[in-house]
Amino acid sequence: MHESQSEVARLREQITLEYEAAQRGLSGLALTASHQFITARMERMWEHLQELTQLVGADEACAIVFGEAVPREGEHP
Repeated sequence: MHESQSEVARLREQITLEYEAAQRGLSGLALTASHQFITARMERMWEHLQELTQLVGADEACAIVFGEAVPREGEHP
């Protein structure tokens, strides 16, 4: 169980780092970031999210990454 928690923490950190890098590419010091750079960061975020989803399930992965569960279609928050 501890190993799984460590993997979840690692993936959450990776997603955060990729997101921050993409944000800097859009609006930070690197105003001239290429589309390829930003796309690569977003694709890696997606890959990390998929790994996290495999570990803990979709609802929990969304709660970990976004801070809350994302309602399913037809559900009210």
